[in-house]
Amino acid sequence: MKFSAPAYCVLTLALLTGCAGYQLGSPKPKQLSNIQTIAVPTSRNETLKPRVEVLAASTIVKQIQQDGTYRVASTDNADAILETTVKRIDRTPSRSIRNDVRATREFRLRVEIGYTLRSNSSGETLAAGTVAGNTSFFVGNDVNEEERLGIPRAIEEAAVRLVSEITEGW
Repeated sequence: MKFSAPAYCVLTLALLTGCAGYQLGSPKPKQLSNIQTIAVPTSRNETLKPRVEVLAASTIVKQIQQDGTYRVASTDNADAILETTVKRIDRTPSRSIRNDVRATREFRLRVEIGYTLRSNSSGETLAAGTVAGNTSFFVGNDVNEEERLGIPRAIEEAAVRLVSEITEGW
């Protein structure tokens, strides 16, 4: 079967029309286009839960490294500094036990993290906002222990959203 040159052109154009949403170049937001490295110091903790500040910072660093848009560097060598604060950790009932609506079978856990990305050279705020991560857990023998085990999952979801906001702008 032979195709003429115009048929090849039409076929090529038809195949390339599906690629209209893609672009070449950096996916970074415009205000972050010159940022290559980010420092992530230990988060601040405004909750009553101990040691979540180190967990939040290390999880955010892991997500930045996994994404690959920016490199993680020390504060002295970074183009920008990502300051984060664990603002809230809320536990709310989401499912009760059958025949006893006062007893909870499943809880929903929500972690809020505020962030500010500042230029290391000028101190100018490049991006700021609040992200949240959610998870759920079932009640076992110890509700507090189950909650403690759920916090890293919620922080990881919040970290994924934070990195998405600073790398893609949304």
